[in-house]
Amino acid sequence: MFDVTGSAIEAALARIRPHVRRTPAWESPALSERFGRRVSVKLECLQLGGSFKARGVAAKLMEMDAAQRARGVVAVSGGNHAIAVARGAAAFGVDALVLMPRVTARFNIEETERHGATVELVDTAAEAFAKAEDLAAAGRTNLHAYDDPVIIAGNGTVGLEFIEDVPDLTHIFVSIGGGGFSTGVAAAIKARRPQVQVVGVETEGAETMTSALAAGHPVTIRPTSIARTLGAPFVTERTLAGARALLERVDLVPDREAVADLLWLLQAEKVLCEPAASCTVSALARCAASLPADAHVGVVLCGSNIALADVDALKAQFGL
Repeated sequence: MFDVTGSAIEAALARIRPHVRRTPAWESPALSERFGRRVSVKLECLQLGGSFKARGVAAKLMEMDAAQRARGVVAVSGGNHAIAVARGAAAFGVDALVLMPRVTARFNIEETERHGATVELVDTAAEAFAKAEDLAAAGRTNLHAYDDPVIIAGNGTVGLEFIEDVPDLTHIFVSIGGGGFSTGVAAAIKARRPQVQVVGVETEGAETMTSALAAGHPVTIRPTSIARTLGAPFVTERTLAGARALLERVDLVPDREAVADLLWLLQAEKVLCEPAASCTVSALARCAASLPADAHVGVVLCGSNIALADVDALKAQFGL
């Protein structure tokens, strides 16, 4: 059973408000024209640290007592969660160790270290999660990126803000990594407007939730998508339950389309997003014509942690 409630997300928003940015949401003329439906965007790519992850980390650190903070925290991440943990821990005076896969983009490693966290590179995600558990048993608090109800509630505040700012949304597209963000956002939205349809989005090669839904239980995958911040090796029983209960469906899009829409958003909306964010636009592109003519679609742009050199490399890779 999914155990993150709308009231928990409301409480999280009240707590973290001084520590995060209320990111803008607006109706996009460019997207509305492109898809023939009203489309609004939630620009979480403008959040402190470049992604929604700042919210969940703030919620968790604020809950910890002085003794827990003194023992430090550990986290497993190759992307946005790592950066958020580093920033948040520095702000609260907490020692942070982040375990990152060796294939992590140099930009993310440098950003994590720049904010004061110690980075340890490991060979596999399984090794990283196992080591995090050992360190937690020894005293550090494990800030799990997507299976901690406090962190899920904090990250779900994105959905609460979106539905407050654009109350007539009928559909919302949100990215899935390990499932904590999408289910938290969906829980917030459904608590306010149960009739809104929430669609999860994954890229091909990062189908953790798609695979789990098909199997009926969490399964471990080896992510191959270029959307590295969606590359969780598995979802959990908690997030799988949330997806079953709260998501209309999960859509898959190819990497190439996510990169093409990254470039389109940069040109049309003047915002830089990573592929893990732009993939929501790609998913909408595949189904917009089938939506009701009076639909008002929300698209969550969840992060912007990508180096300009990596954008150039992706353009070359896909011939865009």
